[in-house]
Amino acid sequence: MTTLPTQADLLAPEAGLPANVVRPIDQSLPPMMERVRVYVWELPVRLTHWVTFAALVVLTITGSYIADPFFFTPGQDTMRLVRFIHLVAAYSFVASGVLRTYWLFAGNQFSRWSAFIPTNRRHLREVVSQTQFYLFLRKDLPGILGHNALASGTYLVVFLLFLVQTLTGFALVGIHGTQPWATLLGWVPSVMFGEQGVRVIHHLLMWAIVAFAIHHVYSAILVDHIERNGLMSSIFAGSKFVARWRVIEARDGGIALDSLVSKQDDEESRAEALATALRTRE
Repeated sequence: MTTLPTQADLLAPEAGLPANVVRPIDQSLPPMMERVRVYVWELPVRLTHWVTFAALVVLTITGSYIADPFFFTPGQDTMRLVRFIHLVAAYSFVASGVLRTYWLFAGNQFSRWSAFIPTNRRHLREVVSQTQFYLFLRKDLPGILGHNALASGTYLVVFLLFLVQTLTGFALVGIHGTQPWATLLGWVPSVMFGEQGVRVIHHLLMWAIVAFAIHHVYSAILVDHIERNGLMSSIFAGSKFVARWRVIEARDGGIALDSLVSKQDDEESRAEALATALRTRE
C-alpha cells in the first residue's frame, strides 16, 4: 500500500517553504490545469545523486589510466597519485551508497525501498507501458511523480552492479596486500576466476555503468522535454511542477496529496491577501 506524504514530506528543509501553486499566465485555465509544486527529491537523495555522479567520473578516468596509462608517462609517483585519487573517490562512492541505502528506509514515499520494488500488477503494467514508450510504440507516459516502475527496476540492477564493482575494486586493493581488504576480501579471486578474472569483471562493469549513465541522461532529458514539469531542475532543487490533474491521477500521487497541496495553497493565498491589505493600509 502506497503511503502518501505528510506535510513534512513536502517541506523543503533547506528553504523551509511549502509546496505551492504556480499560477498559469492564462487565468482562464480551469483549476485542474494549474501546476503545483511538489517536493519529490529530498536533500539526501540529491546529495547522494551528485556525489555518486562525481565519484563515478573520477573513478572512470583514474581507473582507465590505471588499466592503460594515457596522457602522462606512467612513472611511479604518477601512478601512486592516480591510485590514491581512485581510492578516495571509491570511499566517497561507498559513503554515498551507505547514506542512500539508509534513506531507502528513512525517506519520503518517492525515495523509499517500496518505490523500487514492484508490488502489484499496476507496477508491472507500468513497466510494459514505459518500455513501449522507449520503443516508440506509444506516445504517452505513465502518470508518475517519482520513479516509474521500469526505471525503478533498472536502478535495482544498477545498485547490484555498484555492489559487485565495489567488491571487486576493494578486492584488487587487497591483492596488493593493503589491509583490511587483503583479509576481508581475500576470497574474491577464488570465486571470480582468479586475479585476472577480478580485473576483467571490474573493467567490464565500468563500461556497463558508463552505458547506463549515458542512457540515464538521455531519458531524463527526453522525459523532461515531453512532460515539461522541471524534471531536470528537480534533481537540483527537489521540486517538480505538475498539473493538478496529473497529481491526482499519478500512481504515487492521488487525491490526498492534491488536497494537501490545495490546503497549503489556500493558506498561502490568505497570507498574500493579508500582506496586500497591510500594504494598502500603509
